[in-house]
Amino acid sequence: MSEMIQKTIKRGLYLVVDPALELNMLLEKLKSALSGGIQVLQIWNNFRKESDRLFIVEEISRLCKPYSIPVLINEDWSLLLQTKDIDGVHFDCLPDDLQSIRDVIGRPIITGVTCSGNLDIVSLANKNGLDYISFCSMFPSSSAGSCSLVPSETVLQAGKLTRLPIFISGGMTPENTASLKKEIPFDGVAAISGILNAANPRQEVEAYQIALKQKNNYYET
Repeated sequence: MSEMIQKTIKRGLYLVVDPALELNMLLEKLKSALSGGIQVLQIWNNFRKESDRLFIVEEISRLCKPYSIPVLINEDWSLLLQTKDIDGVHFDCLPDDLQSIRDVIGRPIITGVTCSGNLDIVSLANKNGLDYISFCSMFPSSSAGSCSLVPSETVLQAGKLTRLPIFISGGMTPENTASLKKEIPFDGVAAISGILNAANPRQEVEAYQIALKQKNNYYET
C-alpha cells in the first residue's frame, strides 16, 4: 500500500496556503509552520494567471513530504491527474458528478467539502463517503471570501448528524478556538492568514495546538 493511501484526516490544525504569494516567501513561511505541527494542508485555488501551477504544487508538496501529512488541492481536481503529490481535493460545493471525478482520477483520494451553514450538505457528505466536512465562516474574515457566518448551534447539530471529522474556519485565532472548543464539538481548525501572516508561523501554530487541546463536554474525539 502506498503512503498516499495510508493518509487520513482525523483532527488537528488544517493550514490553507495561498499560492498567489511570492513563492520563496510562501515556502519559508510554510517551513516554519510545518515545524510547529500541521495535520492537513490545502492549496487554495488562487493561483496567479501566469504561474506554473504544477511547479508550485510540487514545491509545496516537497516540503510537506517529510511530515507525511495529507496535501489537498482546492477545487482544481484536474491537478490530481498531473501529479501524485496531491492526496485529495477540497470542494467549496459538492459536485453532482463526484463519483465520475473519482473514476477519472483512478486512485484513492481524500475528499472534503465546505458546508457553510447548510446541514443538508452534512447528509450529502455522509452519503457520498467524504472524509471530512468544514464550516465557514465562524467569524468575519477577509480570507474567508463569500462565506456567510455560521452559528455555533449549526456546528453542534452537525456533530449529531455525522461521525465525519468536523473542521471550522473563518476568522479563527488561538483565543477564539479555545473558547469555542469549550462550547461546541469540532475536530480541527482551518487557518490561513492567521498563520501565514504571523511573524513567527511556528509559534502561532503551537498556540493553535494548545487551544485545540481544550476539553469539551459533548463527545469523545
